[in-house]
Amino acid sequence: MHDLILRHARVHADAGPVEIAIADGVIVAVGENVGPGREQIDLDGRAVIPGLWDAHVHFSQWARTRTRLDVSAAESVAHAAALVRAVPHDGLVVGFGFRWATWPEPPTAKALDAARAAPTVLVSGDLHTTWVNTAAARELGSRPGLLREDEAFAAQRALDTSPVPPPVIADAVRAASARGVVGIVDLELADNVESWAARIASGVDGLRVIAGFYEDLLDARVEAAARTGDAVEGCRGLLRHGPLKVITDGSLNTRTAHCVRPYGGGGVGVQNVDATRLRALMARAHAAGIESAIHAIGDRANSIALDAFEFTGARGSIEHAQLLEDADVARFARLGVTASVQPEHALDDRDVADDLWPDRTHRAFALRSLRDAGARIVLGSDAPVAPLDPWIAISAAVSRARDGRAAWHPEQRIGVDEALGMSTRTSLVPGQPADIVALDASLGDTDPLALRTQAVALTMVGGRVTHDAR
Repeated sequence: MHDLILRHARVHADAGPVEIAIADGVIVAVGENVGPGREQIDLDGRAVIPGLWDAHVHFSQWARTRTRLDVSAAESVAHAAALVRAVPHDGLVVGFGFRWATWPEPPTAKALDAARAAPTVLVSGDLHTTWVNTAAARELGSRPGLLREDEAFAAQRALDTSPVPPPVIADAVRAASARGVVGIVDLELADNVESWAARIASGVDGLRVIAGFYEDLLDARVEAAARTGDAVEGCRGLLRHGPLKVITDGSLNTRTAHCVRPYGGGGVGVQNVDATRLRALMARAHAAGIESAIHAIGDRANSIALDAFEFTGARGSIEHAQLLEDADVARFARLGVTASVQPEHALDDRDVADDLWPDRTHRAFALRSLRDAGARIVLGSDAPVAPLDPWIAISAAVSRARDGRAAWHPEQRIGVDEALGMSTRTSLVPGQPADIVALDASLGDTDPLALRTQAVALTMVGGRVTHDAR
């Protein structure tokens, strides 16, 4: 007898309902009559798909941001200051989401001090800038004003020294499950193995997690023989060791993404980790069986990252792959490098990109070009930069549009089935993990823009129900 039977599940849009039998967290049979089960769930003819993954998140920051001041609507320094000034209490205020690259004037400590004397920190929507007033700078040990790249990251780490309260994490996990998420690649600036092992032990076990890490933990991971993909002991297969993350350049909105040609307004960005250092880090990780996840946004940074993969023979991904030289597109497939892309960023960044990267945006978020070249692509959010919601990513990849605007570079759109395949890691066949999502509407009948709000009726991880809205 099977542990669980899903009855009246529609696996294929053009076929009738079937039954899915699950035992020990694995799909063991799919057919019209799979036999008895100790439990059963009737899906009433709903469409089922494999569980969804987000290939790039900063989960603790995402959980914290859900309760922070939203300053994403700010269109100027004065507008951001007004949002801060409206906060009613006198304690520390942390805001998130501002994007200043095209503001008439840059953020300053003076402007934030004038808006609020109490400690105030605003983290940019791309995480690469932190705007700190004088009172907050004293508490964080930073300088006041606009901090970029390593200074910004240091301030954020100083801000978030205490663990995220367990109820906040649990609520964020439930929210992800409600959108059909069964797994994430967590690239938080932390010891994610330690964090998630503790969370799973406490009962927060609704997600599979691949735990990335940064250079400061490389020695420890090598010494522990923590190869990418290995399960972390005592976590029931839910937690696995992930890749070494290296941030090689900045971001578009901070004007630090490393580009071949200057931005509109000047400058080519920065290379945070030079080619020699990058190759050394990747070679050491590769020798230890550890993959590399290389942050590269500008076209020059992407070329340097691809060169490093080719030189070292390392395996892994380029995170973002936002702007690519035409000649580099085919190298992803040739070198076996995964393009880990966040499609919603294309819609967040379209106006800034048109302003700062004139005459080259046809090479930005080049999903169709990468797909046609044979590259492996995985989709994510970079939460909290974009919401941890694969349906938003899928819709952005398929439509290249939102808010009633025309599609941005529609030639780079991909199909729904392609985007879904880039957001899943299993299939609905015997022998696969029972990571399953049931939907209230067939994807074939859904407008690409409506995918952003696709209703999820049921989510399962290893045969366990993590969300049920039937």
